[in-house]
Amino acid sequence: MNSFILITGGARSGKSTLAESKAKELGKNVVYIATAIAFDDGMKDRIKKHRESRPQSWSTIEKYKDFSEMEKNEDFLASDLVLLDCMTLLVSNQLLESDVDFDKCPMSEIDAIEKRIFEQVDELLKVIEKHNKSFVAVTNEVGMGLVPSYRLGNIFRDIAGRVNQHLAHKADEVYMTVSGIPIKIK
Repeated sequence: MNSFILITGGARSGKSTLAESKAKELGKNVVYIATAIAFDDGMKDRIKKHRESRPQSWSTIEKYKDFSEMEKNEDFLASDLVLLDCMTLLVSNQLLESDVDFDKCPMSEIDAIEKRIFEQVDELLKVIEKHNKSFVAVTNEVGMGLVPSYRLGNIFRDIAGRVNQHLAHKADEVYMTVSGIPIKIK
């Protein structure tokens, strides 16, 4: 991997704007991995606004798992930089597709789901590194808010937090955004 930049922060803190700026600065041919699923009007509007903010020359791959498939994708192969937005949606999508009753399932089942999520994250990193791409990833800082009052919220927060730690450890640079201001933390 040429370079890996992780950008974290709260909701509407300017993460995506910073990520797009870094991608424009570092990449000539950018491929954007969009992990969002348009499941309601609010998400459809967010996706539309994200699309409009990106340069039209950037290719988009809509994907939140099975990243080895990107090795067959012409846009991925032609790119020199991959921008993924966002890692917490990747985690959320994989949690929800597991189709378990989070209120009743045993911790062993949650551990297995988390293991699969980490396998997907590591598959993504491996493919990017194998093809010598630079990488900018956006994620939400989920550990600074209220403790969720329901089990799925706690499960999500814990898995997303551990994924963030894993990524931050591997990243060359880590930024946190607060009110649109980036703070370099690594």
